[in-house]
Formats: sequence, structure tokens, C-alpha cells
Amino acid sequence: MSSADLAKSIGRELPFLRRYARALTGSQTVGDKYAAAALEVILTDRSVMDGLDTRVGLFRAFHAIWDSSGQPVADADGGARGARAQSLMSKLTPNSREALLLSSIEGLRYDEIGQVMQIDAGEAEDLVRIAMDEMSQSVRGKVMIIEDETIIAMDLKGIVQAMGHEVTGIARTHSAAIQLADEKRPDLILADIQLADGSSGIDAVNELLQSLGDVPVIFVTAFPERLLTGDRPEPAFLISKPYTEDQVSSALSQAMFFSSTEGLAAS
Repeated sequence: MSSADLAKSIGRELPFLRRYARALTGSQTVGDKYAAAALEVILTDRSVMDGLDTRVGLFRAFHAIWDSSGQPVADADGGARGARAQSLMSKLTPNSREALLLSSIEGLRYDEIGQVMQIDAGEAEDLVRIAMDEMSQSVRGKVMIIEDETIIAMDLKGIVQAMGHEVTGIARTHSAAIQLADEKRPDLILADIQLADGSSGIDAVNELLQSLGDVPVIFVTAFPERLLTGDRPEPAFLISKPYTEDQVSSALSQAMFFSSTEGLAAS
């Protein structure tokens, strides 16, 4: 592959590496720093991509940096929050959370996860299973759902409740979300981007965060690349539509590890 073709191929995959990095660290800022470091590795030595699919090679370069750094979570957004997340993570089987994210959020096969993490496919599969078991038992909380499509909203509610979380309610519009949060404070918000009355889920979440403070947010959208441009503050947790149950449960477990989220500027 020529340098130009490689650059284009990496450019297509970069938004998804950034999504993975910020979910892993709990911070847009720190996640993007790791993603940038992975690009520097590739620029320095293109051989790290030899024989690998572009996405796999890009994620493998990222993991070389991640592993060598000691895999810290971000505390730039607040020392206490970072310390809390680090304490929770220290109780998990090493590398299990990474394998879970690569599988459920990024959709890599077990053999591809093995290539990224330089382990065999069987070990990758075991790590994913272990992570799902350990993280599902770590944190329970109250979840507010902002979603205007009834079938999707009920599906999300079922997934959330099956994990042992309480659903405070379902809001279909910006104003309904504000009212629902006033009635019962959520520990986490699961929000669509576009709502029934044409209002923005992003705007609703930003207004909620002004009053709620440190509440993690997971956004659901059919066009994740539109929120992964790097031009403005972006969500740490982002699920693509159509989603799977594993993607939702993984993102919920990950987000509950972090007690803060970075707001989004209005479109």
C-alpha cells in the first residue's frame, strides 16, 4: 500500500480508534492523546502495519502505547474521579476490559482482538467473557433513557433492567427529559441524538449536565462519525445504530466506571 493510500485508510478508521480510546480512558482529551501517540508510532515505523488490516494495525499500534504506559485512566477531569475509576479497574482481570471494548463496541472478531493484543483468539474470547461477568457485578445505578422511537426505547429499557439497573423513565423530547430529571436524578443518561419534536438530544444532555453535574452519558446515533471529528468536545461513550445488546451492556458497564462526562457543544 502506498503512503497516500495508507493515510486515506487510516483516516477512515481514526474516528473509531478515538471512540475506543476515550471509552477506555473515560476522557476525550486523554483518549485523543493516546490515539495521536499511535499515529506517531506508525509514522515512525510503518512496519507495525505490515500484514495487518488497517483497523487491526492501527489498534495494535495504540495498544503498544497503552501497554507501555501502564494503562492509567484519566484524572485530568478530576483526581478523585480518576482515582475511583482506577480503584474499580484494579479489581478487574488484566486486559479484559480492553478485549470487551474491542469486541462489543468496535466489532472486532476474537482473532482480530488477538492480533491487536498479541494473544491467541481463545484467550481473547475468554477475556471478553470474564470482563462481562466482572463488570456486570461492579456498579448498579439509575438510568434515564432519552429516545423518541418507542420500540428502541423499550428495547434499551429491557437491556438496562436485565443488567440490574433501575430505569427512571423514558423521555421522547428535550422538555420531557428536563422534567424527568427533575423528578428523579439519574446516575447515567442514555440518549439518542435526534428527538421526536425535532429537538437535539445533545442540547437536552448539555442542559441536564448544568444542573446534574457529574453524570456519565452514552449517546446512541446512526452516524457516529459525525460526532468524532475532533472539532469540538465529544462524548466519551458512543454507540452506533443499529446496536447490539452486548454493545449497550458493555458501554453501560464502562460508563458506570467513570463519574463524569464531557459535555457537547450544540450543533
